[in-house]
Amino acid sequence: MIAPGTGASTRVGDRFARAVAAIDAANAADSTLLATPEGPRPKELVHAERLTAWVRRLRPDASEALLLAARAHHIRRWTVLRRSYPEGRQGYLRWRRDLHRFHAEEAARLLAEAGYDAAFCARVGQIVRKDRLTQDPEVQTLEDGLCLVFLELQLDELGDRLADDAKMVGVLRKSWRKMSAAGREVALGLELSEAGRALVRRALG
Repeated sequence: MIAPGTGASTRVGDRFARAVAAIDAANAADSTLLATPEGPRPKELVHAERLTAWVRRLRPDASEALLLAARAHHIRRWTVLRRSYPEGRQGYLRWRRDLHRFHAEEAARLLAEAGYDAAFCARVGQIVRKDRLTQDPEVQTLEDGLCLVFLELQLDELGDRLADDAKMVGVLRKSWRKMSAAGREVALGLELSEAGRALVRRALG
């Protein structure tokens, strides 16, 4: 029996909270830690939180499916290792395709356990896999958010690791091409390191 003053909306809210908690618990197992103001925290958990925040900012009316796709976009990513695939571009592309499928399947499993139906889980999977990028507004929002998380949290680390400004400029140009006009506008307002700003200026010409 539903208590007075509650109803379907309360059940839906509880379902969403259960799904987010389950996704976050899965990502909290990531052994790679990032430095945050609160101390070291699991990398994929931090990235999921930041992507969710960017999606909310880019699309204040974001659907439940989009928000859960953002939360689960890299769920348990560390368990599918790049080194388990062949070297080279073909191996890399296969790894990425398998990751997208893995993330969508893991998300669907947890969402079903939280009470979502198959159609909803399938929609979240479409967004997570980035099906019809540039044609599906929600998928484009996810991509914009991913690019913003990269600029915000990963740009300097990748630059140090590659130690090759020409490669970094190429990476930034590819990211820029994938973003919408709205996403690019937000990106231009980010507070980046001096090295990051220099790379962005070079990438944008």
